[in-house]
Amino acid sequence: MTAPLPSVGQENATENWLRLDRQICFSLHAASRAFNGVYRVILKDLGLTYPQYLVMLVLWEEGPLPVKSLGEHLRLDSGTLSPLLKRLEAAGLVRRERSARDERSVEVRLTEEGAAMRDRALEVPRRIVGATGFELGEIGALRDRLDQLTAALDTAVTEEMPGNR
Repeated sequence: MTAPLPSVGQENATENWLRLDRQICFSLHAASRAFNGVYRVILKDLGLTYPQYLVMLVLWEEGPLPVKSLGEHLRLDSGTLSPLLKRLEAAGLVRRERSARDERSVEVRLTEEGAAMRDRALEVPRRIVGATGFELGEIGALRDRLDQLTAALDTAVTEEMPGNR
């Protein structure tokens, strides 16, 4: 259910709606930064940054993928993804290889060391849950709502693009 926007004549409507603590974007930003701080501590044992961990999660789940597909999973462009992959490759966790089917495409695959790291990473989600203080059901409900928010915002952006009106 959506809350009605304040009417034009409502006292202090502009000031209330423009307060930083009223901005959902800032709450999400602050939560993201806080998560990154917790992940930084937890992932130190694995020698991974948070973005590198996300790459590893996708590869553990999906197996070898073209760089383009990996970027789509992570919502990252190639300019952001390429340096991540370069560092993971230097660490011996992934390999990048030209696709035998399409030489224009580069495929990313886990090395033995990268695949073996999965077992050590199983502790990460448990520690994250512990850091939140939330129950598993609450975390699942929050994740589902955030997924709905993301889909709604993606739709809003798509509808606002020129040629889509």
